[in-house]
Formats: sequence, structure tokens, C-alpha cells
Amino acid sequence: MGRPGRPVTATAASAVLVVLTALAALTGCGPEPPTHGDAARPSTTPAVVAPPAAEKSTPPAPATPVPPTFTSTVSAITPDLAARMSSSWREGCPVPLEDLRYVTVTHHGFAGEVVQGELVVHADAADAMVTVFRALWDGGYPVRSMRLVDDFGGSDDASMAADNTSALNCRAVTGGTRWSEHAYGRAIDVNPVENPYVLGGHVAPPAGRDFADRPDVPGVIHDDDAVVRAFASVGWTWGGDWSSPVDYQHFSATGR
Repeated sequence: MGRPGRPVTATAASAVLVVLTALAALTGCGPEPPTHGDAARPSTTPAVVAPPAAEKSTPPAPATPVPPTFTSTVSAITPDLAARMSSSWREGCPVPLEDLRYVTVTHHGFAGEVVQGELVVHADAADAMVTVFRALWDGGYPVRSMRLVDDFGGSDDASMAADNTSALNCRAVTGGTRWSEHAYGRAIDVNPVENPYVLGGHVAPPAGRDFADRPDVPGVIHDDDAVVRAFASVGWTWGGDWSSPVDYQHFSATGR
């Protein structure tokens, strides 16, 4: 720098500028280098990124309803079942427990429901009952109830009043003393209300009186219909063919 009051020469000024530039480079405080045009200047606006396209989900195909099918079982009488059968079987009955079979079959109900019914029959009738009720299932024939008569205390009257289809019951024939075919497990009563026992003016069960003239309504069995033919296919005959009494609910292997 020159003396006081003396102007600085161009050479001196240049020297000072060089020194200041060098110092600025060392301290990092120098001016930013010039840019040439907007293309070299970094953008301060954030880039807009398009969201990824949503993957299209294919809804699962609706499940195809599986129609109910007929199923059946045949099994020996277990101790637990024998205890349950205390009102329909006892010592002295004409068929021992080992000669009886517990049968379950699928049937339609009157409201369209699907039900697994149960029967106890003689061992030699078990497969025949499966064959019969498979045919009735296929034909859509409804059964109101199919439970062991023991659920009604062994009472034939109570079982009939409940419109219950049943087979084994170690009892005498109606109005007699000899064993009924039910005592042998070779007879079955089907929908007793719709198919009553008729002897003169006597109708059993009483609710069956509305069906004694055989209206063409569900559950009523008619001569040579699908129910009669199903039982006939296994050699069982219908009490509706009897002259007196007429037992529309009754089918048996012996015709009695």
C-alpha cells in the first residue's frame, strides 16, 4: 500500500486482489463460481413422481354350492346304545342284541331340511333299509322324524303322535298277544300321521284322521308309488294293501 494521501496504482491493486482471492480460496468463503445459463443451475422444485399404478385384484370366483348327498352307516349295538334302548329291547325279546343293527340314513324333512335319521333293525334287514331310503332320498320323499322309539319311552302311541318313523320295538301286535314284526326288527312304520292305521272307525294316531281318505299331499303313501316300489325292491310289502285293518304306515319283510 502507498503512502498516505497517494492513490493506489493499478499494479498494487492487482496485487491486493490476488492476495484476497488466495485467502478466500483457503477459507472457503469466496464467491460461487459463475454459472452459464439456467441449465447449469440446480432446480429447487422437487420432481413430481407419478404413483405406481394400482394392481388390479381379481375377486375370487364364487364357490359352487355342493348339493347334499345321501350317507348311511350300519353298525353293531354298542353298550351305550343298548342302555339307550332299554324301553324297546329287554331280555326275553325274540332277537338278541347281537342280531340287531343300528342304521343311520339321510332323509329330506318336510321343510326341505336335510336330516340324518336313525333306526334299529334286524341284521338281515340293515342293507335293505339303506337301499330303500337311498331311493326315497333320490326321489325327494320327506320324512317327518326318524328316531328310536326309545326317545318316546317305547310308546308306540307317542311315537305315532309325533309322526315318527321307527322300526324295532319289542312289543306285541296291536290288539293281540303274539310278537309284532317290529319285535324282530323286520318292520317299519313310515310317517304315521300321514299314513295312519285304520280299523273301522278307529284311526291311529288320531291326527291321521285327516289323511285316512288318502289325499295327494307330501308324505302320503299311495298304491304303487315310489315308496311302495322302493320297499318292494327289497322284498318288503305294504300294510296299505291289507283289507282290515289297513295299516298305511307299515312295511314288513314277512307281510305281517
